[in-house]
Amino acid sequence: MNEQIEVRCRCGEVRGVVSDPSPRTVNRVICYCDDCQAFVHHLGRADMLDEKGGSDIVQVAPARLRFTAGEDRIAGLRLSPKGLHRWHTTCCNTPIGNTLGPSVPFVGLPAPIFDSSRRDDVIGAPTGALLGKFAIGEPPAGSTSTNLPLLFRVIARIFGWKFSGKTWPHPLFSRETRAPIHPVTVLSKEQRDALRPFCGPHPTAQATA
Repeated sequence: MNEQIEVRCRCGEVRGVVSDPSPRTVNRVICYCDDCQAFVHHLGRADMLDEKGGSDIVQVAPARLRFTAGEDRIAGLRLSPKGLHRWHTTCCNTPIGNTLGPSVPFVGLPAPIFDSSRRDDVIGAPTGALLGKFAIGEPPAGSTSTNLPLLFRVIARIFGWKFSGKTWPHPLFSRETRAPIHPVTVLSKEQRDALRPFCGPHPTAQATA
């Protein structure tokens, strides 16, 4: 069965599809890390976070994600020279994915960019939460301890994608050079430091709409 689900940015300029989506083929987790929080605050998109500062992330195999419109509106950001590649749109600053690189094949898509009318039915609910020590206020239950079943699931998925050939075609990296196919900006230390007051567990700054 070749089912697909649409993903799109807030304004609809950037669109894509994820093929064969199901709880068996993706990992869906809530990440509370301060880097994920910093990224969306940099974009002015704190609306993508839950009330505890969590990012609802759906990890998919790179080969299962295909952009169908607006690829020229995609750009990358790294919070540090060796940090994750964090992808967003330039039309409406919507976060659209996190990647390490082709050697670790996954794309972590924010759940809000999925077709909300079908998302939970198709890919299921989050299976756990990570890095709750950075959550705003009281950490959600189960988010601060090591969740071994969740960790093993993530590792098994990524290795499965790697050895079953689902790294390529990659929607964000060139197969020939292994380099990003969209422009990437690296934040300075000063820029990173300016974002930390917005992040948990006890933010001292408040995002403006």
